[in-house]
Amino acid sequence: MSELFLTIGEMAKRSGLSAKMIRHYESLGLLPPAVRSDAGYRHYQEADVQQLRFIRQARELGFSLPQIGELLNLWHDQQRPSSKVKQVAQQHIAVLEQKITELTQMKSALETLVSRCHGDDSSDCPILDELAQPSGACCHTLRT
Repeated sequence: MSELFLTIGEMAKRSGLSAKMIRHYESLGLLPPAVRSDAGYRHYQEADVQQLRFIRQARELGFSLPQIGELLNLWHDQQRPSSKVKQVAQQHIAVLEQKITELTQMKSALETLVSRCHGDDSSDCPILDELAQPSGACCHTLRT
């Protein structure tokens, strides 16, 4: 059985994911349920390693779990048009661009606060003062 099947530990080594994440992806349906041994241990096939690597690499690119599910379905569909895959990727790029905009605004607001701080032994701290305000001017642009 060990020649045909891989244990969850072997899967973790080969895929670069933890056993906990493998079980998680299986519970979400991103990985087919493992075959169980008589003792109840999970046993996987080599194709499962490839699927986990796909999932790991998609996560590294920031795809959401639903997007990964969609990409997996497209990957397994030999009749898929590549335009559908491209559409998913383009939608993800738009999300990333929005996040970059938001992060840039956060960075700018924080840089403004840091520039007001003397950073000395004084207990006076404009950063904390601003954060304590009900509607801090520095953070107003982040909420609009």
